[in-house]
Amino acid sequence: MILEAVILYIKPGLEKDFESTFKKASSIISAMNGYLSHELHQCIEVQGKYLLLVKWENLEAHTVGFRGSVEYQEWKKLLHHFYEPFPTVEHFEEVEI
Repeated sequence: MILEAVILYIKPGLEKDFESTFKKASSIISAMNGYLSHELHQCIEVQGKYLLLVKWENLEAHTVGFRGSVEYQEWKKLLHHFYEPFPTVEHFEEVEI
């Protein structure tokens, strides 16, 4: 399992529209092969800042399967215009401790 972590900065005044649209877009990502779960968190200290966490079975499920899909084009169309600046996506794996 890998964890995709993304800090999203939403253009001022568009936060509620983003949240509403994200709810609709959630059905796209949750239907993808290799998808496990996702969470969206709103920052308490910084208005317009969100943390998106997505769990995937493996890295390729996200980077190849989702990003290479027709569904990703719809995801982009729905959400990418909200971001300023465009987010950096990072992937993490759990450390056994």
